[in-house]
Amino acid sequence: MNKAFLTIGIILMAILGFYSISVISGQQTGAELDYYLLKETTEAAMNDAVDNTFFRESGLLRMDKEKFMESFVKRFANNVEGTRDYDIKVYDINETPPKVSIRVISPKNTVVVKALGGENKVDITTTADMIIETKNKDNLAVTTKNKDYIKDLKITSYNGLNNLPSK
Repeated sequence: MNKAFLTIGIILMAILGFYSISVISGQQTGAELDYYLLKETTEAAMNDAVDNTFFRESGLLRMDKEKFMESFVKRFANNVEGTRDYDIKVYDINETPPKVSIRVISPKNTVVVKALGGENKVDITTTADMIIETKNKDNLAVTTKNKDYIKDLKITSYNGLNNLPSK
C-alpha cells in the first residue's frame, strides 16, 4: 500500500509540474508577443507620422501627433488577438525630435492564481520608448517656439536654412 501511494504522489507531482510549466511558458510567450507587437507597431506608426514636406524643406524630422496615434491604434487593433483586452497608455509624444513613450497593459487569465485565492487575472505590462534620429548631428527644429533660442546662440544658418524666422 505504501508503494501505491508513493506512485500516485509521484504522478500527481509530475502533472502539477507540467501544468505549472505550461502556465509559466504561456505567460512568457504572451509577454514576448506583446513586446514585439508594441515595438513593430510603434516603429511603423512613427514612420507613417513623419512630416515629409517639412523634412524636404528643412532637413529636420518632425512627427505629427494625431497621425501617429491614428496609425498606431489602427495597426495595433489589426494585429492583436481577440482573447484579451489591452489598455494603451501614452506617456509622452514629442514632435521634434520624434519621440514616443507608450505602455500596453494586458490582463491574462490564469487558473493557478484563482486557485490560490487571488484574482483571476495577471497583468502583462510592456513599455516602449522610441526616438527617430537622422544622420544630422543635431535635430533642432526651427519653429516659432525656439526662434529666440536660436538667436541667442547667434546662429545665422542651420542645415541650409539661411532665412531663420524673425520676431
